Amino acid sequence: MTQKITILCVGSLKEAYWRDAAAEYAKRLGRFAAVDIVEVAEKKLPANAGASDEQIVVEAESRLLAGKIVRSPRTLVAALDIAGKPMTSPDFASWLSDRASYGKTDIVFLIGGSLGLSEELLRQADVCISFSSMTFPHQLMRVILLEQLYRAMKINRNEPYHK
Repeated sequence: MTQKITILCVGSLKEAYWRDAAAEYAKRLGRFAAVDIVEVAEKKLPANAGASDEQIVVEAESRLLAGKIVRSPRTLVAALDIAGKPMTSPDFASWLSDRASYGKTDIVFLIGGSLGLSEELLRQADVCISFSSMTFPHQLMRVILLEQLYRAMKINRNEPYHK
């Protein structure tokens, strides 16, 4: 059974270089899995916003993401979060392969906006994954995720990949 990968993310890729990079990796990845990228609207933070304003934005964006999650017995929801489980590229490849062998062929990845994901949405995810302890722009994170998914597929098939 073909793996299905859905990337639910906040905001659109405004710059051509992000769009081009994401499109290239999505195209490469399409050889191995069905890929669907779903964007939800990024909420604007008011000028001079405080912590409560930020929380309102995070919760609104997270509700939009949660509303796009379609669950079935084959679905696994993975939230990308700096405090999640760290993995190397080979670990990530093995993790993806293991999920498929356990019947979790539909993987939904969640990428929050610039303020991240709400605690409630993180709790609803089946797993939280960290790609680094560094902070990345959410537009770049989409490209990194697509590249790492492509790399994982190549690793799992013992195919060469430029290092």
